[in-house]
Amino acid sequence: MVFQLVAIYFPALVFGFLFVRNYRKEPRQFRNALYFLLLCLFAFYGLSVQFDAPGLVLLGLAAIPFGTVALVVFLFANAVVVVKREGFSLAHVLPGLFALFIVAVCVAMPVFVILQASPLVLLLSLLVVMEGSYVAFTFAALLLYSWLYRRLPKRLDYDYIVVHGAGLSGTKPTPLLAARLDKGVELWKAGGSRALIVASGGQGADEQVSEARAMRDYLVEERGVPADAVIMEDRSATTMENLRNSKAIMDARSGANAYRAAVVTSDYHVFRTAEYAHKIGLAADGVGSKTARYYWPTAFIREYVAVSAAHKWPFVVIFALWLVPAALVLFRL
Repeated sequence: MVFQLVAIYFPALVFGFLFVRNYRKEPRQFRNALYFLLLCLFAFYGLSVQFDAPGLVLLGLAAIPFGTVALVVFLFANAVVVVKREGFSLAHVLPGLFALFIVAVCVAMPVFVILQASPLVLLLSLLVVMEGSYVAFTFAALLLYSWLYRRLPKRLDYDYIVVHGAGLSGTKPTPLLAARLDKGVELWKAGGSRALIVASGGQGADEQVSEARAMRDYLVEERGVPADAVIMEDRSATTMENLRNSKAIMDARSGANAYRAAVVTSDYHVFRTAEYAHKIGLAADGVGSKTARYYWPTAFIREYVAVSAAHKWPFVVIFALWLVPAALVLFRL
């Protein structure tokens, strides 16, 4: 009986072991998302076999087409809502573009087969399907793991709390940035108000003051944080610069002493920020503030694109694998 259970759950056990080992070593890695999703899928399959319930697998398979249609409809509707509330821009129509990509991946191959398209067109559609399948898997993995990572317990005894900038309205923080600052204050109070808060954000070409200055004023004047508990980092323009410049400040203040930091950003942005912190050797937990629900899909798609851009090699490997059948077909032509 034990042997049978091990055999049934063996794939789940393998990916469970990989996930736990890598998570304990470093939770801020993209591979953890892949291991965790594979663990869930194979555990679900194991349950269907153990309890002789193939209907569970069939139900899961049936959910793929229905879920895909529902997702496409939701993304198109969300794009309309975001554009109405935030105005038209490429970033705001991302949900609609992502929905079009899903439709293209799903219908390209069948349509070209029915139309008896040329071998070259069929090969290109095969490449779209292969790359699109990887996008679907990793998007689901990152979505699931980002949700898990944000909800895992975090420590409270931080030495520094780095709050990332997010744009200004005049000389005041936008609601998105104010939510990040409020979360930073919440952490600061939970840790006994002993940590130093690093307000990180430079001054854009269309901004009257630096984000760091506006953030410091908000913390001191509206949230009652002592001025000497806030450090300004006012030179950064990107997430990586936020982290690198803030790390330089914290390293200089701490000297040879080890320290622990929290990096506070919007919930959709937490995992990428934490992963970047890991890349530059910054010991920090990612902590997220809430984002308006209607804006979350747009923001998360942007995060997925950024994370994928930092992990290009799987797309290259898939392309290399596609070259094998492509070369065989084209050689015969």
